[in-house]
Amino acid sequence: MEMQDFDDLARQVADLILSSKRIVVFTGAGVSTESGIPDFRSSGGIWSRFDPDDFTYQKFVSDVDARRKHWQLLGEGSLTTDAKPNPAHFAIAELDRMGMLDCVITQNVDNLHQKAGLADEKVFELHGNLLWAECLSCGQRYPFDQMVVRLGQGEEIPDCESCHGILKPAAVFFGEALPTDVLMEATRRAQSSDLCIVIGSTLVVYPAAYMPQYAVSSGAKLVIINLSSTPMDGDADVLIRAKAGDAMAKVMELVRGAR
Repeated sequence: MEMQDFDDLARQVADLILSSKRIVVFTGAGVSTESGIPDFRSSGGIWSRFDPDDFTYQKFVSDVDARRKHWQLLGEGSLTTDAKPNPAHFAIAELDRMGMLDCVITQNVDNLHQKAGLADEKVFELHGNLLWAECLSCGQRYPFDQMVVRLGQGEEIPDCESCHGILKPAAVFFGEALPTDVLMEATRRAQSSDLCIVIGSTLVVYPAAYMPQYAVSSGAKLVIINLSSTPMDGDADVLIRAKAGDAMAKVMELVRGAR
């Protein structure tokens, strides 16, 4: 993409933002990878080293070896506590501070939108959040930092300190239903938006990928910022093939300058 093309596309996005009243931002793994969090599905990602079939909810609950593998992966730490927000997260948070953001609907589980300054109630986490682990028996919740410490001390499979039940990260696993209340409210917000900005998602994981479809079906404009193609590229009013941080930083520079 030529720089002039990039600038022109960014200006189009800025103009859409400035003319909209209910902006929903939908984020995927392409935002997290710029903070050093490995992508699960891309070449060289998590699933090139681990078998996804070992990470279903059903197998986690029923198979102690599957739990051990899962905690081994999480114990590496790069998925959880060390990552920091990048320019894309901060640009979205700035949009909120300007009073122009309705909410973020995210596929990510890294809590980085909140770390960048968004309030919890502004972030609808369709796939949960790795900030916590929770007991499947008594419901006790533990900060994930504690799990990292316990893993570092040699525990292979941490259990609940209260009842010794199975501890599970508070992220949605394969075969596990999305949180109903979050899904319903995210759907309502998408359907009532007038601009949906997709950032860093290939829009192939469902039901999360329905959110931009709901927005467009209800009359919203659509912006897609992603390095690779998506099934909704043909529906986009503006399509930018660029890194999330680069694109959103430029867009917000233009929004800031126009206010």
